[in-house]
Amino acid sequence: MTAAKRPSSAKFFFLKQFLRDPKSVGSVIPTSRAAIRGLLHPIDWTQVRCVVEYGPGTGVFTRELLARLGKDAVLIAIDTSPVFIAHLRRAIHDKRLICAHGSATDVEAILARLGFAQADYVISGLPFSTLPHGVADAIMDATARAVRPGGAFLIYQYSRFVLPMLRQRFEQVQRGKIWRCIPPAHLFWAWQGKADVNRAAAESSIAA
Repeated sequence: MTAAKRPSSAKFFFLKQFLRDPKSVGSVIPTSRAAIRGLLHPIDWTQVRCVVEYGPGTGVFTRELLARLGKDAVLIAIDTSPVFIAHLRRAIHDKRLICAHGSATDVEAILARLGFAQADYVISGLPFSTLPHGVADAIMDATARAVRPGGAFLIYQYSRFVLPMLRQRFEQVQRGKIWRCIPPAHLFWAWQGKADVNRAAAESSIAA
């Protein structure tokens, strides 16, 4: 069977994992490229050294991040699913990518174990509105401590559920919406201290 005919394509693989655990995966389809481009566009990736991604799934966002990161930067992908972690390790061969099986609530411990005090940016598409009680708050608290001053927590969601949670923990929260995906995606940039990009740059990505 040729690779093109194999049922283990990324989309089919993602669908299988969604059907097994829809609350953890959060969407029946991987994130659209329009949402990815919109969320990542405002960041000056040449200055980034450490990025954390929550819930990388099949690696759609992961590949886009690696395409933007410098050769000396590190991307730490954290997922509670050993199936997704194993898939990423097989599918992406890049020395900058570190796959960590664990919870986003443990991001500080994972960073410390890898020799980082904090991350420049944390990226997440976790379905916060469907996470178990208390877990969403625990992830938000840990992330607020894990992001360096001037860095940000970048989130894409399919609702505005996370907005009050972000405003409680971050000094600046910018948001937008990408209509060219199904369903439309809400984008959030939650900054620790002064933003590394200005509001106009972030807002310009929303219409991209």
